[in-house]
Amino acid sequence: MRPFGEVYRWIFPCALFDFARACPELETSAEFMDVRNPILVEVTRGPLVESFHRGAYALVDAQGRVIRAVGDIDRPIYPRSALKPLQALALIESGAAEAFGVSGEEIALACGSHSGQDIHVEKVGAWLKRLGLSADDLECGASEPVDAGAKKALVRRGEAPTALHHNCSGKHAGFLTVARHLKVPTRNYIDPEHPVQQLVLQHITTMTGAIPHSPCGCDGCGVPTWAMPLSALALGMARLADKPSIITAMQTHPFLVAGRGRFDTDVMTAHPNLVVKGGAEGVLCALIPEQGLGLAIKVDDGGLRAASVIGAALLSAYAPLSAEKCAPPVLNNQGAPVGVLRAVLPS
Repeated sequence: MRPFGEVYRWIFPCALFDFARACPELETSAEFMDVRNPILVEVTRGPLVESFHRGAYALVDAQGRVIRAVGDIDRPIYPRSALKPLQALALIESGAAEAFGVSGEEIALACGSHSGQDIHVEKVGAWLKRLGLSADDLECGASEPVDAGAKKALVRRGEAPTALHHNCSGKHAGFLTVARHLKVPTRNYIDPEHPVQQLVLQHITTMTGAIPHSPCGCDGCGVPTWAMPLSALALGMARLADKPSIITAMQTHPFLVAGRGRFDTDVMTAHPNLVVKGGAEGVLCALIPEQGLGLAIKVDDGGLRAASVIGAALLSAYAPLSAEKCAPPVLNNQGAPVGVLRAVLPS
């Protein structure tokens, strides 16, 4: 059997690959999925429930005590970009941030999934320039901005998106800063065997108590994404309460964590006592620092719209979130409300 690092490097350049055949040691989908997870969000249209989303969530304190949970919180899931605040610990605790004068804004970008608006692109570009690097050194790949307005602006200017527009470019700038500080090669810094990723893995393991012998996938931006139980992800978020550099940066600069009209930014702007970070495939994490509680949510079908509704419903116990966040309307093509997304949280 190939070592996993070798398999990873073999498959990374090409998406046309039968992962299950190459890695038969991984569990089957039946073992990974639990159909008993309850319905957590209903989508109505007129008088009927048109669709629904199943999922699980865990609210955990820094000692690992489960305060509230619904669904299968022990099934391994990929945390995706919701893990970025924990990944950014390598930047802080290695001394790289201090050595290279990384600002609070840049820490927020390292923790975020930005929208590719001009302010995001300019700040990541300036950060890389200070390192003696450029967009060409980012290994996340070029990507269109998440923000529709930023995407249209690029088209109007006749410009192609670059790696700076990728929502993960701030995280990757952080990885490159760590590589510079460790005096290791900046090339292939996304490889799971690279010293930067090994250091990131150590911090994630310490914070979550998970990882060893866990399945590892390739995230959208090319870095390794390690599976962990939802309860472990929530624990990692709870322990962030003792990492003031991370939480202060995210609370102070919420626009750099996401951007215009994004759930993370909107909630932290309205309620700076919270820390919120979403990820792909229906993952959402939050920290309530004053209570030292971490929240992790996973929607079974990967629905991002459902994750934010569940998150708003749970976080409303700690901050007065708006009705539009807790129960966003379903709109028709004319912009008229025709239904609603509503959380159905078991007691």
